[in-house]
Order: sequence, then structure tokens, then C-alpha cells
Amino acid sequence: MIFSARSILPGVCLLLLFHGCAPVTKKLPFSSFISSTGTFSGAAFYRQAAGFNWRQRDSLAVDWALSGHIPSFLLKFKKVNVSIFDSATAKTIKAHYYVSPDYFSIGKDNDWARVPITPMAAQKIADSLHCFLPTPEMVDDIYAAAKVNPEPLPMYALRDSTPTMWQHHLMIEGQRKGKKGIIAGIKKDVVLSGKVSRDGRPNRVAIYGWHKPDGKPIQPLYTGHVNWYVDYSHGIRLVHETIYVEGRPMHYTEVLKHPVYSKLLCNEVWCDMFRY
Repeated sequence: MIFSARSILPGVCLLLLFHGCAPVTKKLPFSSFISSTGTFSGAAFYRQAAGFNWRQRDSLAVDWALSGHIPSFLLKFKKVNVSIFDSATAKTIKAHYYVSPDYFSIGKDNDWARVPITPMAAQKIADSLHCFLPTPEMVDDIYAAAKVNPEPLPMYALRDSTPTMWQHHLMIEGQRKGKKGIIAGIKKDVVLSGKVSRDGRPNRVAIYGWHKPDGKPIQPLYTGHVNWYVDYSHGIRLVHETIYVEGRPMHYTEVLKHPVYSKLLCNEVWCDMFRY
């Protein structure tokens, strides 16, 4: 049997567009490619996308993200420590990885907004940054490690409309009140899950999370939506592709394929989904 325990220590990661992200122990200057001025703000994105359908919104979000219009704070990744006890060897195996402190957002530091997107768009952005999407196990670990855990805010009308997504962002910011650190529990994560390929219906997306203050998720692991469906409650968390297991850097796919190490990232029977 393998038992797990999770914690977080301070850490940052410099994420440079088109060059991926490399864990560091100090803050370094960001690439000038990342926008801090101009009209590419969160509010401007939502004004432009107000009447868009999902495909148009995705296209605009990817275009802005790959052009560098991402708030710099989102690219200062945080270090999450995890461990498992392997009863076969009676050893505790320690590892850590780096995650974005908030969900995928567009804009600049003084005017930004969280933007729900499809897993296809998320994968394009993750690939460009040498990152991947978390598993349900990792979502739980990130929530437990988070410094800011607001109460989930369900909305019930026009759930998949762009204006509702903007309104939900503003509501979360009203709760956050400027608090710093990893924030979690505010969205349902788009996740990697072995259920996706094993669902009898084609083109699925897996979502999980939206934790309540007691730590229990509102959304159990679910593959009921077609992959182009996205609503205000969905969020994209980026994780750097390098996992450090006992100090050794490993690609996340290598960890997920390992008979023991996979439990550091995944608690499902099948841990064989690596990307959308």
C-alpha cells in the first residue's frame, strides 16, 4: 500500500514565453515579450469577446496568450512538495513540482482576468510553456497547499456566456481582496484523467474540483461534457513538466508511467492520459 501526504514550501518559477519555465530559487527579470502596458487588458479581452462563441473566444485567448499578454504574477510558479510512503520498501519518497499561483488569465498586472477555455486551447498554451494540466490528485494537493481558499461562487444563468465568465472573475476578486499566494477552490479544474479515453462517448473533457471550505470538492471527477463545452466555472492550472523525485528531475510522463512514482501525481487506476 502507498499512503500520501502533501505540503508546500515557498518557491518561484520563471516562466518565459516560448522558452518554457525553469524552477529557480530567486526572482529574475521577465522577458520583455510579456506585456505590461498597452490595451491588452483583462477588461479589454472581455469587451472584445463579449459576443463570441466558444471557438472565437478560444482563438482570441490563445492569440493573446502566445503574444505575451499574460499577467507576470501568473508566471511566478510556486513549489509544491509531495510525498508517498511505499510499504514495499518501507521508504518515504519525496518530490516537488511547480504550479501557476492562479488559473489561466489574460491581461497585465493592473488589469487582468481569468479566462475559461477549452482543453484544446489550454493544451496549445501549455505546450508553448513546457507545462501540462494537473490530475485530480494534484488538484487536491494544490488546494491543500493554497494560501487563499475562497468559498465557491456558483452561478445559474447563462453559464457558458462570455459576460458570465467576466462577472465570475470579478466576484472572485471581491472575495480575494488582494491576498497573495496560490489561490484554489474557485474553479473546477480541467484535468488529465484515464476516464477520458475510457468514456464510451468521443471527445470528452474531464473536470474536477471547486473545493468547499471543508476541503471537499463540489465537482467529482466528471467526463460528461463534450470537449468544446466550457463555462464560467472551468479553470486551467498550468504545471511545469519537470517533476523532481528525490532530487532527480523527471518528465511528468515518465513519473506517470512509473509503477510507484505515479502515485505522487495520480490516484486513479489508470494514469495514462498525458495531454489533450
